[in-house]
Amino acid sequence: MSVIRETLTLSHSGAVQALVAAIAHAEKIGVPQCIFIVDASGETITSIRMDGAKYLSMHTARAKARTAASSNAPTGTMSFEFGTAAGIASQGGVTHLPGGLPIRFGSRFAGAIGVGSGTGDQDFEVARAALAAIGADAV
Repeated sequence: MSVIRETLTLSHSGAVQALVAAIAHAEKIGVPQCIFIVDASGETITSIRMDGAKYLSMHTARAKARTAASSNAPTGTMSFEFGTAAGIASQGGVTHLPGGLPIRFGSRFAGAIGVGSGTGDQDFEVARAALAAIGADAV
C-alpha cells in the first residue's frame, strides 16, 4: 500500500478562465448567474455574482460546488429527503439542487463548479460551458 497519492490541482488561472467562459455563456442565454469554482477540497478559488443574479443563489452555488467536490459527481441526484438532511447536518454545505459538476482532466479529479440563479438545466448548461473552455472532461 502506497503512503502517497498523486493529485491534480486546478490553477487559479484555469479557474478564472472557466469563470470567464461561464459568465459569457450566462450572458449569451440571458440568465445572470452566481458561479463558484472550488479546488478538490471544496475551498473557493474564484466566484462571482453577476449583475441581476439572485443574492441567495450565492449560497446555493457554493453548496453545489462543494457538494460536487465532496462527491466527485454532479449534484441533483440525491433524494430530496437525503439532500435536506445532509444540508441541515452540514449547515448548508451540501445540497441536492442541480447545478454542480466535478472538474476532471483525463478522469482525474481537480475541483468543481457550482452555478445557481437559473433553472437546474440552465445552471448545468453554464457549468458545462466552463468545463469545455478549459478542456475538462465532459460531465
